[in-house]
Amino acid sequence: MLPALWVAKTGLSAQDMNLTTISNNLANVSTTGFKRDRAEFEDLLYQIRRQPGGQSSQDSELPSGLQLGTGVRIVGTQKIFTAGSLQTTEQPLDMAINGRGFFQVLMPDGTVSYTRDGSFHLSSDGQVVTSSGFAIEPAIMLPPEVRTFTVGEDGTATVTTAGNPQPQIVGNIQITDFVNPAGLEAIGNNLFLETAASGAPQDGTPGLNGLGTVLQNTLENSNVSVVEELVNMITTQRAYEMNSKVISTADQMLSFITQQL
Repeated sequence: MLPALWVAKTGLSAQDMNLTTISNNLANVSTTGFKRDRAEFEDLLYQIRRQPGGQSSQDSELPSGLQLGTGVRIVGTQKIFTAGSLQTTEQPLDMAINGRGFFQVLMPDGTVSYTRDGSFHLSSDGQVVTSSGFAIEPAIMLPPEVRTFTVGEDGTATVTTAGNPQPQIVGNIQITDFVNPAGLEAIGNNLFLETAASGAPQDGTPGLNGLGTVLQNTLENSNVSVVEELVNMITTQRAYEMNSKVISTADQMLSFITQQL
């Protein structure tokens, strides 16, 4: 069996996974706070037929040798945490982080997850929650008869109520940063979980110690570039076609051999 068949097969598999990554990016082009993925390729083991640097004679050595590759694989996908564009809204519960950091979200099992999606809502008891109904951490409860709700760039949340025009502090929004945000585990619902690769969470006040500021009435759009993804898709399609051509050529070579026997 020709080794080229198996090498081309790995190329087809890798390009198929790459296309899946690209399609997921394009599908989430309108997802608030979404960060695009990038597939990372890695070549497979090599068959060393002649060792580079090996002795070709008593006084000479091979300058390059003979090394045959066995294909390619996708070794991982990396989240690209560049900032998306900011969109101004008229909703006081819409927030965005201008800079580094994540909002903290309390999961039903008690663990803390992290998100860049600041499209928050109010629960039936006045608690600020995500679109999935998970409470943000630290919790912020709004009293009844709220007239205005304001969040400062440092995360201080204040309200005014009917009959009391003086602002009352109802909580402080803290944000969290990681040494390696690309190491976070994406779990869906625009949420991430801490992993050993991401490093420990570093909580802080917005605007201090390199953390971003909180912008109210603002949402962060997806950082997916449609033009770039379409170019990547065309490149992937051409690479897939070339690997398919290799398989077709290898098959023709095998057919020629069998016809001559």
